[in-house]
Amino acid sequence: MFQPKIPTMPQPSGLVTPPAVVQPTIITPGTPAPAPAAAPEPSRPVVQLTPGTAVALVGAGTAVVLVVGTVLVSLLLTVAVTSASVAVCAVVLRSLIASDAKRR
Repeated sequence: MFQPKIPTMPQPSGLVTPPAVVQPTIITPGTPAPAPAAAPEPSRPVVQLTPGTAVALVGAGTAVVLVVGTVLVSLLLTVAVTSASVAVCAVVLRSLIASDAKRR
């Protein structure tokens, strides 16, 4: 049951022919293709920052910083509240165990 079963190689059936001999071919170098002419790059419009767009970018950046800061502070506050509640639970349990041990 636990012995591995090794697959057996099937025996060839019928007449087996040897592989055909491949003759090497001669490669003659051709004339190289001419390089295509370099196309001029299309001119892209340059982004112009007007005072209105600069103010909008500064406002958006400030909003992103405030939102990310708020999220990080709330996560830190959550960790602090959780650790404080775990500490209070530990003190209460220690007190209950100590008072139970004094009664016995």
